[in-house]
Amino acid sequence: MTTSTDDLALASDFAPATYDDWRKLVDAVLKGAPFEKLVSKTYDGLKIDPIYRRATNVSPLAGRAAATPWHILQRVDHPDAAAANAQALQDLENGATGLEFEFAGGPGARGFGLADASKKTLARACGGVHLDAGIMIALNPVIGRENAGETFAEMVEARKLDPAKLDLHFNYQALSTIAVRGAATTAWADYAKPFGQVVSGLIKRGFKGPFVLADGRPVHDAGGSEVQELAFTLATALAYLRMLEAAGLDLDAARAAVSFRLSADADQFLTMAKFRALRRLWARIEEACGLAPKPIFVNAQTAWRMLTQRDPNVNLLRATIATFAAGLGGANAITVLPHTLALGLPDDFARRVARNTQLVLLDESNLAKVTDPAAGAGGIETLTSQLCEAAWALFQEIEKAGGIFTALEQGLLQQKVAATRAQRETNVAKRRDVLTGASEFPNLHETDLAVLDVKPSAQISTAGAKVKFDALAPMRLAEPFEALRDKSDAALNAHGARPKIFLANLGTPADFTARATFAKSFFETGGIEAIDSEGFADAAALAAAFKASGAAMTCICSSDKVYAARATEAAKALHGGGARHIYLAGRPGELEAALRAAGIGEFVFAGGDALATLRDAYRRMEQA
Repeated sequence: MTTSTDDLALASDFAPATYDDWRKLVDAVLKGAPFEKLVSKTYDGLKIDPIYRRATNVSPLAGRAAATPWHILQRVDHPDAAAANAQALQDLENGATGLEFEFAGGPGARGFGLADASKKTLARACGGVHLDAGIMIALNPVIGRENAGETFAEMVEARKLDPAKLDLHFNYQALSTIAVRGAATTAWADYAKPFGQVVSGLIKRGFKGPFVLADGRPVHDAGGSEVQELAFTLATALAYLRMLEAAGLDLDAARAAVSFRLSADADQFLTMAKFRALRRLWARIEEACGLAPKPIFVNAQTAWRMLTQRDPNVNLLRATIATFAAGLGGANAITVLPHTLALGLPDDFARRVARNTQLVLLDESNLAKVTDPAAGAGGIETLTSQLCEAAWALFQEIEKAGGIFTALEQGLLQQKVAATRAQRETNVAKRRDVLTGASEFPNLHETDLAVLDVKPSAQISTAGAKVKFDALAPMRLAEPFEALRDKSDAALNAHGARPKIFLANLGTPADFTARATFAKSFFETGGIEAIDSEGFADAAALAAAFKASGAAMTCICSSDKVYAARATEAAKALHGGGARHIYLAGRPGELEAALRAAGIGEFVFAGGDALATLRDAYRRMEQA
């Protein structure tokens, strides 16, 4: 007799485990400590429990049609139209299903982009590209330059293509551009009318759009939170909806003209929940407008702020997680920023990897086969609901201020984003938020990765703007640590050696290895090369080894037990041996007074301000 696998119940020999059973085990481990120790919080103050029950009475949030893959977009951002065209054709021949045209000076151009949006440039950049071959084309027109949307429309008409059969996203994003620049040529009321006329004119010419993009990236790029990004995106989309209605479109046509974009970062669960939350939130606005909700088009772009210049290959992992999360969150199209973009204009290899990141997830991992796989997952459903509630409250606050443009004028949103950014910067400085390769696990001997020899373009001047306010300026989280690494590189180039610190290891490897490993990573994140040593029991031998190392500073590393017995003697010997500054790895506890009296100037430990300590170390070296 044979038994099919369908008759075998998984884990049937085990008694069912309940949440209460799990809590009993956890409480036993906590030994009286509060359960809240296991509860973390997002930057918006949303609680994340360590475990959730399955959510019931929930329905999937469909982002795409069943088993439909998202569009794989590749940036067209080389300033030279011919070079951009060659890259675009190569992308399309090797798996990309869409192109995203960036223009110099745009809020997401990252310093590059086509030099202009003239007929000649666009015709050259699109040479050999079959616009009606089922590919998606996304334009990102730039305020203050040629109207890329109008020019592209003229090119389509010159090719005698049916506009209604093209998957062409015009992506006018005036409010996002204004937010990044911190300036507008005129008040929004004066700007909205001609803007709306451009869109309505394209609709009359047969283009189906979408035409305007509610882009949340400016908030994310500036260090903002998920709630702030969602609220900004909602408020921007609603401003466009009003603008299009004022231009003569009925509400149904107006909402069809609006698409959305969010950043996807390496926080997998929050990214998934954020993309799901956007659909719920916009559906609520549609209902408030008397419309039955319809699916919206949501574009994802992997986050700029998470990219690092140091150990940039780790960016491949970050981008993979972000793409995974956005895809499962229902994104309709994804643009992966190449892993070397923070270094310069990416070469063909970096573009290929960005493209293949999506191809592997789609074709080998089959991520698009299941609609909303997070549906019913207690953690993701809870996060989604929390994001919706908090984002809706902030959105209402923006609306009460008079809408997104007025809120930007008043600095309402910028103040909130700045506070979140400051909190992020503190957590990065203290290495609570880890940036592998930059703030943790640095590699001082990494090889440089190639980028194209193309200079970044200049930003568009805002000197003549009539309306000015605080800009949502983009940032990268790793920049403070990268600045220290740049100092180290400058010293290496000028003197043939990096700044050094001697690890004064006491006792046996069992005593010092853990803290020596920590200290090495700690100092090398700032470009200060750690010189390791064998464990010492004799203070004189330790001082001699320090002198021979050629380092100006030293860090004592060992266990608390060894510190109590030998640290003061070791510190005095090192001080006598010429150490300018002595660190100790670990918290000093009750020994602090004695250790400081022996010459130890500072203690390095997990949770301390690594960035401040490293900057101070450079200041001491420069003063010597």
